[in-house]
Amino acid sequence: MKLKPSMLAAGLLLSLTTLTAEASLTSYTGAGGAGLVYSSVSNVTWTQDANLFKTLYDANNNLVNLITAVTPSYTDPANGIQAIGDGGAIDDFDTASGRLSWWGAKAFVNYLNSINYAGSIQWRLPTSNAIVGYNGTAGNELGQLFYSELGGGTAGNTIPNTANFTNEQAYVYWYGTEYAPNPTSAWLFNTIIGLQAYSDKTIQLYAWAVSPGQVAAAPVPAPGAIWLMGTGLLGLLGVKRREHAG
Repeated sequence: MKLKPSMLAAGLLLSLTTLTAEASLTSYTGAGGAGLVYSSVSNVTWTQDANLFKTLYDANNNLVNLITAVTPSYTDPANGIQAIGDGGAIDDFDTASGRLSWWGAKAFVNYLNSINYAGSIQWRLPTSNAIVGYNGTAGNELGQLFYSELGGGTAGNTIPNTANFTNEQAYVYWYGTEYAPNPTSAWLFNTIIGLQAYSDKTIQLYAWAVSPGQVAAAPVPAPGAIWLMGTGLLGLLGVKRREHAG
């Protein structure tokens, strides 16, 4: 069968697309080669790396200085002005594990926005619906991910490893939602047992950033470029055929 240009372009386009789906999750590549996962349940895009701070720090040990240059302090009405990464009584960054204080986590997502990470400037910590317990209902973005989308997340069990994400931590992650009765604390999600609770903002937990809606995928080659690539491949095949014929 003779390949038409349109058929070849379509086939090559499919081969260049790296989307994989699991339940309501779709993993793909954003701008700059950043891995992303879109959740149709919560309508947010997660960073594919669930310990992105650690990964970025390992690639650039100057990361903390870059973060504090963007957010040198955080004004917290319940706690006063917090100097970020000052090495004082509160340690905002644990570069060995990737765990952050609540203020360090907020500063980290501010940094992601400042560099337009994966093509988005709307990164934030997940939101909580402020219900204590084994909860995966609407408004609890980590809870919905754990219970509704990861295919195995059940109360009392650890977050499963899936093909969609990397570096999932069986520990505790911060929410961006403060604990309203006492805003010196913030909400958190325990991925060891699937429990939503709250704790003091000074402790060090992991940060998993989300962006509203679906962040755009990295652009694919224009149809003309695809066609040129296809003709080049066909040319190589023709050369091979002639070599064999000779």
